[in-house]
Amino acid sequence: MGEAPALEVRGLVKRYGPLTALAGVDLRVERGEFFGLLGPNGAGKTTLISVLAGLARADAGHARVMGHDVATDYRAARRALGVVPQELVFDPFFTVRETLRIQSGYFGLRDNDAWIDELLERLDLTAKADTNMRALSGGMKRRVLVAQALVHRPPVVVLDEPTAGVDVALRQGLWAFIGQLNRAGHTIVLTTHYLEEAESLCGRIAMLKQGQVVALDSTDNLLAAARRAQRSLRLRLEPGPLPAALAARSPQREGDFLVFPLDEPGQVEPLLAAAREAGRAILELEVAQPDLQDVFLQVMTRP
Repeated sequence: MGEAPALEVRGLVKRYGPLTALAGVDLRVERGEFFGLLGPNGAGKTTLISVLAGLARADAGHARVMGHDVATDYRAARRALGVVPQELVFDPFFTVRETLRIQSGYFGLRDNDAWIDELLERLDLTAKADTNMRALSGGMKRRVLVAQALVHRPPVVVLDEPTAGVDVALRQGLWAFIGQLNRAGHTIVLTTHYLEEAESLCGRIAMLKQGQVVALDSTDNLLAAARRAQRSLRLRLEPGPLPAALAARSPQREGDFLVFPLDEPGQVEPLLAAAREAGRAILELEVAQPDLQDVFLQVMTRP
């Protein structure tokens, strides 16, 4: 029998009174993946994370972290997981270093100062190590949350909107660090509303809607399918009547641009040739390709 996946969720259901937050979620994340979990507000992402972290108990189904059931083998499951929460939750009475030492103690770790010092350095917190948590900026507090999630060296790290409201420098530094962790073998699960982050970082993506997984594939496959359906050529020609060969393609108009849907890239040259043969100068052209935001909107607007 092969080793267990990093995360395995089967038939997960969670209700809050009349609200069904998770409606039978099935998900498997392999070890070493950088995995995206996307969805609009209220889709069930944070509820799923809460079940994985043992903060909420499912009404049906099961969830496992590195093979450990989050309900029946909670201690091992929790030790295998590090969660960076969306909210800035902190104790205002401790310094940064004290906060990380206390977090180490929760997991029974002694003599963890060398790793704490490395985390402080890697997250640019060394100068703030002896600063009280309540005196930190929002961005600095978020860095401490990342350090807290990593202080026990978990093999699986869940980042719930980790860059919400933080500056560009922190985002770049954080992703460089998280990328190194992933290359070292850590499994990363990311939820974010910055879809360009998910597109550039995640190898596979699941999209949740109303508590269900409505799309699950590699990022490349999701983008490729959308691009086959939505690729287009945008042309801006010098003023004048529309050449008959182009008019026959029934282009849409977007301001001064003519937009031609493309089934495949080879259709670009005949369109350009038709413009040249009609003696019309091409002032601007662009082959527009959908990005992950287009894929997301397409999936979320399906009936």
